[in-house]
Amino acid sequence: MSLIGNLLARPSKLSTASKYSAINGVIYLTVGVMLIVWPGVTQIVFMERDFIGDEEGLIRVVGLTVVVIGWLYLFGARTGGRQVVAASVIDRLIFVPVVLLPLAFTGVFPHLLVAFTILDMSLAVGAWVLFSRET
Repeated sequence: MSLIGNLLARPSKLSTASKYSAINGVIYLTVGVMLIVWPGVTQIVFMERDFIGDEEGLIRVVGLTVVVIGWLYLFGARTGGRQVVAASVIDRLIFVPVVLLPLAFTGVFPHLLVAFTILDMSLAVGAWVLFSRET
């Protein structure tokens, strides 16, 4: 099977948790692309301070990171593997707040990072609930 064929392959029936995780991936892809294309969204939507240096480039790097995460969530979920959903719950409930909240509290894009942490943890709880119902 070709690379694209493998990429687009999926089981005949995906669990609700896998479908939910795939939707999470689309959300992350959308947010990431928005940050890449329009880094100034951080100032308009999240009322962050004006860029004074190379922050615009850093926001684009954050956007690329979020795109990669969304890509992996989307295609990981499309495999139907339960481990993908479980791993995403753990990383979003532990790693994300442990890293992003201290940065936000020191003044590094506080509104953006706190909002992303809340979104990420909320989506993780949703995945956990759906995952728990299936086991």
